[in-house]
This record gives sequence, structure tokens and C-alpha cells, in this order.
Amino acid sequence: MFVTFFHELKSAGVPVSLREYLTLMEAMDRDLASRRVEEFYYLARTALVKDERNLDKFDRVFGHVFKGLDYVADGVEAEIPEEWLKKLAEKYLTEEEKKQIEALGGLDKLMETLRQRLAEQKKRHQGGNKWIGTAGTSPFGAYGYNPEGVRIGQDGNRNFRAVKVWDKREFKDLDDEVELGTRNIKVALRRLRKFARTGAPDELDLDGTIRGTAHKGYLDIMMRPERHNAVKVLLFFDIGGSMDWHIKATEELFSATRSEFKHMAHFYFHNCLYERVWKENRRRFQETTPTFDVLHTYPHDYKVIFVGDASMSPYEIAAPGGSVEHYNDEAGAVWMERITRTYPAAVWLNPVPEQEWGYTQSIQMVRQLMGNRMYPLTLDGLDRAMKELVR
Repeated sequence: MFVTFFHELKSAGVPVSLREYLTLMEAMDRDLASRRVEEFYYLARTALVKDERNLDKFDRVFGHVFKGLDYVADGVEAEIPEEWLKKLAEKYLTEEEKKQIEALGGLDKLMETLRQRLAEQKKRHQGGNKWIGTAGTSPFGAYGYNPEGVRIGQDGNRNFRAVKVWDKREFKDLDDEVELGTRNIKVALRRLRKFARTGAPDELDLDGTIRGTAHKGYLDIMMRPERHNAVKVLLFFDIGGSMDWHIKATEELFSATRSEFKHMAHFYFHNCLYERVWKENRRRFQETTPTFDVLHTYPHDYKVIFVGDASMSPYEIAAPGGSVEHYNDEAGAVWMERITRTYPAAVWLNPVPEQEWGYTQSIQMVRQLMGNRMYPLTLDGLDRAMKELVR
């Protein structure tokens, strides 16, 4: 079974090595999981998963390979701690539901009754309110309803009331293909890091202090500047129109980048880049910044990231006067070419699913102007974009 687990993980795209597998086997040989399924789950996850983005894949494989190991035949003491059930009941049950449990005799009586029925019942049961089965109101079984129960033999969750739900995937929001969250974005942005020590020497240099003390024969305290991420980022956000559907993802990206990069500047544009950009959308017509000023203010070593759906009329990209808001003397394509010439490290993040890009002509045009450096706004897409920026 453990060998099958190892191969299933590799098939699912979890990068596990033979060394990690042997480490898990050594831990099992020393009985570190105490023969409990839940403890084995956390032990295996710690030994085999190196990147939190693979946690969801691990959960799916674990649930598939070890399906059924949490079902108890000889009693429930080891697999479902009664104290745990009591605390959950106090936290989640309404007063009315607590009264229903008390009518049965309380949680102590509930667990004792389960033991008795496991011993008494010899065949499958469906419906009703006593036996362990399906589609009934018994507190034990599956596909039924009871305000507080123990799920046995059910793949899914119908009423979200069961106390023991082994097949719940705790980390399902960390998969590579899901939409981004601020925390997940920070994980992906780690690739775009280049640390340097700048500023005042206010951090203890332990290695330097040891060397200096050993060399001079007396305590010689050495200080050094704090390490900072030296990467400089220039962000351009498409705002308004169809981008209103993607505000949440864009805000999360903005929040993550502001906390990750010390040197970061941002500007807004609408649909396509033209001769001016702005910092505040409420004053977008009164206080703008000429795009030429941006090109001459921020050096070429800045990493440029465009965020937009690139969904517009092709004339907004290809023709003078194509903008829907003002008359642009030069086509948007001209400004995009200036940006990519000035900043060699530039990418475009698109919140539209990648499989839909081929249906919109303007997306294809922008993608071509970016030298095919357009990536979807997912964890996998952001990861690929960061690899491109650090090349």
C-alpha cells in the first residue's frame, strides 16, 4: 500500500523522491504515527510535501489510496476522540440541536449507542432513525440527516453536520490552477527576489563578530545593513470596463506586491496603454502622468508587469484615435513597443482563462506585442511569469 501511495503521488505531479519515501518508512518503523490514521496523514505530509502548492494534490491522493482506513470495526475510541466531539458540538450546534442531542442522552450516550449498534447490526440498512445506514435520520451512517452524527461510508457531505469528515480536503485552495489569494500570490512572488544589504548598519553580523573577535583577541562587535529585496517592479493596472469582473484578483495581486517589494511603483490605464497614465482613479482626468515621464523616471532594470484582460476593440490597439475615452495621436501598439524596448523584463498577466484567449482578437494582438509573454492570473501562470522576469 505504501509503495502504491508513493507511485500515486508521483503520477499526480507531487515531486516526491525515494529519499523522502525512505524517511517516511523509517518514521513508520519507529511508530511515530502511533498507528493512528490522522497522525500518519500529518507525518506523511510533513515527510513528502516540500511545496505548499502540492498540498491539495497530496490530500486527493491520500484520500484515494487510504480510503476506508478511518472506518472503525471494533470501537470508536481511537479514531474519534469523544472530547473532540464534545468541543465541536459546543462550538457549532445551535441550542435547539443541543437539546436534540441531550434527548438521546448526551454525547456520552451517543458514542456508547454507536458501539452497541456496530456490534448488533449485521446487514446494510437504508432509511429509518436507528440503524447505521443511509438516507435516514439516525445519528450514524451516511446520506441522511441528524443534527449531530458520525459519518460512516459516505464519499460526500450533504448537510455539513457530521463530526468526523475524513475526506475533507483541507488545502484545496492551494492548487496551481485555482484563482489567486493574497497569501498564495506571495508564495509565487518569491521567485522574483534578489536580496542586497543597503542602508544603515543596524543588524548584528554574527559571523563578522566571531571572525573579528578571534582575530583581535577581544570582543569586536560588527554590524551590517538589513537585507532587502532589491528587485524593482513597475506595475500597470487596467481599470474599468470588463476589468470590473476581476477586481478581487487584481486587488489581491496589488496587496501582495506592495508587501513583497520595497521598490515598487504602480500606474493605471484603461484597455490599452497610451500617452498618459494615472495614480488615482477618482482624479484620472485631472492628475495624469505622461507615459514618456514614466519611461524616463524609472530605469531599464525595473521589472514591468501589466495586469489586464486585454479585451477591447482591435482599433484601440492598432489605430490613432482608437481610444474609447479620448483622441490618441499614436496607436496603443506604438506605446506598448516603447515599453517593451525600454524594459526588457516585461510580462502581461491576464485574468481571463488561458483557454479562452483564442476567441478574442485583441488578446492575440496584445500577446504578440508582448512577445508571447502573456500569462494567466493563476498560481501556475504567475509562477511562469516570475521565471520569465528573472531570466
